[in-house]
Amino acid sequence: MTTFPAKLTGLFTVVFILLLCSGVQAAGVTVFDQVHVLPMDSEQVLHNQRVLVQGDRIIAVAPAAELALPDGATVIDGAGRYLMPGLAEMHGHVPPLVDFSGMPARYLDDVLTLYLAGGVTTVRGMLGHDQQLRLKDDIASGKRLGPTLYLAGPSFNQHTVTSIEQARERVRQHKKEGWDLLKIHPGLSLEHYQAIADEAKQQGIDFAGHVPEAVGIEQAILLGSRTIDHLDGYMAALGGFDKALTAADMAPLVALSKKHNVAVVPTQALWQTIIGASDAAQLQSYDELKYMPARVIAGWQRYVQQPGGAYYSGDSAAVHAQNRQLLLRALYEADVTILMGTDAPQLYSVPGFSLRRELPKMQHAGISNYDILRSGTVLVGEYFADKDRFGQLKTGQRADLLLLDGNPLHDLAVLYQPAGVMVRGQWLSRATLDSKLADIAAARLAENQP
Repeated sequence: MTTFPAKLTGLFTVVFILLLCSGVQAAGVTVFDQVHVLPMDSEQVLHNQRVLVQGDRIIAVAPAAELALPDGATVIDGAGRYLMPGLAEMHGHVPPLVDFSGMPARYLDDVLTLYLAGGVTTVRGMLGHDQQLRLKDDIASGKRLGPTLYLAGPSFNQHTVTSIEQARERVRQHKKEGWDLLKIHPGLSLEHYQAIADEAKQQGIDFAGHVPEAVGIEQAILLGSRTIDHLDGYMAALGGFDKALTAADMAPLVALSKKHNVAVVPTQALWQTIIGASDAAQLQSYDELKYMPARVIAGWQRYVQQPGGAYYSGDSAAVHAQNRQLLLRALYEADVTILMGTDAPQLYSVPGFSLRRELPKMQHAGISNYDILRSGTVLVGEYFADKDRFGQLKTGQRADLLLLDGNPLHDLAVLYQPAGVMVRGQWLSRATLDSKLADIAAARLAENQP
C-alpha cells in the first residue's frame, strides 16, 4: 500500500486529486461515498460528500458530484450516513504487555478492541508500565490493532520521588525514554512538585494528572500542569465536599484556570461512583460488563458494597456530585478547555463504552453537543499538535473516522453504535466490530466456567 506523509503539500494534493478524477488507478484508496461530513472546524455539516483515504491519511474531501471515484478504490457506501473524526479518551489506561495479577492473557488486546468498538481512536494513557512504549510502537506500525497511544510514564508520587535532585533526574529519564508526558499522583510535597515542574519546562515535556494536597490547585495551575484530571483539587480548595457551592464561589479559580490555559478532563461518571453518589443497582445493570474479566467486576462490586478511600464523600456525596457538575458548567461557560475522558478501565467504566456514561453528564452540565464532540476531536488534536495532525476531517489529517447512522449534533447516542470505525486508515465495519465484541463476550463466559 502506498502511504503519504502526515503533512501533504497543497500542490501535491491538488495533483493527486486531478489524477483520480482523470480515472488513473489509485492503489489502496478507500472512499466514503455520499456521506454527510462533520469537519469539526466549525458547527457545520457538509452534505453528500466523498472522502478519500490512502494509507493513514485523508487525501481529499469534496462534494460527491465534483470528485470522481478513482479506479480500483474500495468504496464504502455512506448511504446518507454521517462521517466525523474518531474520538479520544484523554484519561485512559492500557494494561501492560506482560501478564499481571492473574488477568487473562488476551486482556490487553481486548481492551484495545473495546476502545475501538466504542469509537475511541486515540488514547492518552495516564500510567505507564514496563514495555508500554513498545506497545505504542507495535500499534503505530500495524503489528497490533488498537487506538493511537500517547503515554504518560510511571507515576510521580511520594514513593517514587525522594529528593529534589532525584525528581529532576526522573523527569530527564522519562523524557529520554520517550514518554509523552509525566503522570502526577497525590502525595508529592510542594518542593518536589516545583522541581518536577521546573525540570519538565526545561526538558520540554508536559506533566498532568492529580493535584497533591500539599501543592493545591492554585499552585498546580501556576506551575503549569497541562491538564487537571478528575477536576482534582478544585473541591478541596473550595470546601465543596460537604457544602453547596455557588458559581460565585468558583469564579476566582475558574478565572485562574482560563488565564493560565489549563485544560480539564472531568471524568464525571467515574468520580460519581468513587465519591459514593452512584446507584449501585444501575451500575450492575450495565450491559457492557459482559466484556470485562470476572475478577475485575468482583473488585468493582466490592468497592460499591464497601466504598472508601481519600475521595469517598459518604453522606455528603450527593452535594459533592452536584458541586462537581456546577464547576464543570462554570468552566465551560468561561471557555476553559474541556477534554473528553472517562478513566477507563476503572470502576464500571468499560473502555469505549464508558463514553455513553460520561457524555450525558457533560450534557447535564450544560455543554452543547457540538462542544462535547469538540472535546474529543479537534481540541485533542490541538493538544497533540506537535505529535500529528488529527481531530478534524480535512485533507492531510490522520484517517481516524466514525461512520454514524445519524447526526451527533442532534443526538449523541448515535456515537454509541457506530456503523463503522476507521483507525489510521484501517476500516472496521459494524459487522467486524460486532464479531470482535461477541468473541470477547464469549471468552469472558468461558473463563468463568468451572
